[in-house]
Formats: sequence, structure tokens, C-alpha cells
Amino acid sequence: MRERLPSLVALFLLALLVLSTWWAANYTLNTVALDPPRRQTHEPDTWAQNFVMLRTNEAGIAINRLEGAYMLHYPDDDSYHLDDAIVTLNQAQSPIMTAQSDNAIMDEDGTRIQLVGNALLQRQADAKGDVLSVRSERIVLYPNQDTMETDEPAVVKNGSNTLQGTGMTYNNTTRQLHVHRNSHVIMTPTAAPPTGSTHD
Repeated sequence: MRERLPSLVALFLLALLVLSTWWAANYTLNTVALDPPRRQTHEPDTWAQNFVMLRTNEAGIAINRLEGAYMLHYPDDDSYHLDDAIVTLNQAQSPIMTAQSDNAIMDEDGTRIQLVGNALLQRQADAKGDVLSVRSERIVLYPNQDTMETDEPAVVKNGSNTLQGTGMTYNNTTRQLHVHRNSHVIMTPTAAPPTGSTHD
């Protein structure tokens, strides 16, 4: 029995230590007020003037450029809000498109750019030499798909022709423009070649 006594005492002390530790931890949790998790609000964490952001492809070639006179970044949705925004899209195998607006919001990990207020989108001249332009109060760009859309009334000019409508989608890769409703087309006839004078 005497040989077991030290072992029993050590076991008792160990059990007492475990019990006291558990009690202290439980007491602390029940008596000490823990700070609630910080509620994430829509507040900017970064700002910049004369902001410029470039995105490149795997080859290191710039495929789009976003710039603005003033930028605010919001961490809750990782969005960038810009004043006097200018966007340049340069996808391979497609004409370069440039856009500008009073304000712009880039979100969804850079896959969407919303142009708000006096939005103007221009596509460089095609093989015929015609420049395509779209004007609307709101235009949404999807750089990865090289497309744009708007739910607002818009005016499209392609060369000398004008198209008006409400709600549009345009694919810069396929050059296809789809008008949702209230479309109205104004075609400017090409001038007839001058006829030569005849003599009797």
C-alpha cells in the first residue's frame, strides 16, 4: 500500500489540476464579456486621386484599363467606385472599345464595370471604317466576355446610321447588337454617284 501511495497522490493532484483548470476556464467565459464580432459595413478603406488600374492576360498584355479622377475602395464587396471614369477594353481578335461616364463601379472581382451618368461607349472603326458608339445613362461592361448591356434608353450610331431603343446587348467579338424593345432605326442613304453629262 505504501508503494502505491505516491502514485495515488500524484493521480489525485493531476485530477485536481484538471478540474481546477476547467473551472477557471468556465468561470472566465461566463463572467468576462467578450466583444461581439465586428459588423462589416459599406465604408471605404482606401482612396486615391488620378487612379489607374491595368489588368493583363497570361502573356502580360494589357487587356483592360480603368482610370478615374477619384477612387474609393469598399472592402465589404471589394468594389471600386470612380469619378470621371474612363475604361479601355483590348481583347484579342476584337476592336478596341473605350468608354467614359460620370461615375463607374467595378465589382465582382473585376468582371463587371457599371458606367453611370452620361455613359458613352465607342468601338474602333471596323473593316468598313465605321465607328460604333452607344450613349445611355447606364451601361454595364463585362470585360472577360467583351460584351456590354443596358436596360436604359440608348442611342447607337454606326457610321451614318442611328438606332434608338430601350435595353440593348452588344457582343464585341461577334459584332452582334440586340435591342430589347422600342427600337427605331434611321438609315442615311448613300449619295448616288454623279452622272456624266451627255452631248448631242
